[in-house]
Amino acid sequence: MPRGAVRAALAGAAARFGFSDTPRLDAELLLAHALGIDRSALLLDMERSVPADFAALVERRAGHEPVAYITGVRGFWTLDLAVGPGALVPRADSETVIAAALAHFAGRPPASVLDLGTGPGTLLLALLDEWPAARGLGIDRSAAALAYARRNARGFGGRVALVQGDWTAAVAGRFDLIVANPPYIATDETLPPEVAAHEPVSALYAGADGLDDYRRLVPALPGLLAPGGAVVLEIGWTQAQAVGDLLRAAGLGVTEHRDLGGRSRALLAS
Repeated sequence: MPRGAVRAALAGAAARFGFSDTPRLDAELLLAHALGIDRSALLLDMERSVPADFAALVERRAGHEPVAYITGVRGFWTLDLAVGPGALVPRADSETVIAAALAHFAGRPPASVLDLGTGPGTLLLALLDEWPAARGLGIDRSAAALAYARRNARGFGGRVALVQGDWTAAVAGRFDLIVANPPYIATDETLPPEVAAHEPVSALYAGADGLDDYRRLVPALPGLLAPGGAVVLEIGWTQAQAVGDLLRAAGLGVTEHRDLGGRSRALLAS
């Protein structure tokens, strides 16, 4: 093995990922996946052989396929979630929802959590991992997304129920916490190829102003909240006023939460 082969392979791959915000990280994750090790183990020992199948992974990423779809996993909050075609890739921005919920319920964990549009279980499972005594229900229209959610929920025993349904149509009862990351992209908005060409359209676009699903969801939320309960909705960074108005019209008080970039990213309503 030529000395420095791993470093050269990573540099070559990263150079092909100029479209990505994180080209070097992408290359490291793909090489670690090819080696069957964690990225941290790769960084601790760079004197390895480069597997032959690494080149094929690089080609897939160079074609704008999401890294999470190639490796089959994406880290979110405290979890590594199985993910793939048909499921929205978990994003760091969505951790704002988790942080807002944890702050609101500090010292008094909720007993029940409802995740509307759960995808691969992203929000629901991250919250249940924080609250070991809580139980949760995840709803999604997509059978493909729910298949990933079921895989991800295996370690949670009987605390998780997953149901295929259209938003609140399949839901009965009241919940201490309701979370959702609805589609909020306007239909004429241009998205990066790795999103537009690979991730499910139904989880991205929501009408001319990106608010169609909030208009459907919000009126039903008060009737699903237990006394003292709260809702946390992820929003597009320009949508705080519009979605906040919908929540206030439903009789809920609203608090805005910002992501690490300082942008409006979640609204907590109670």
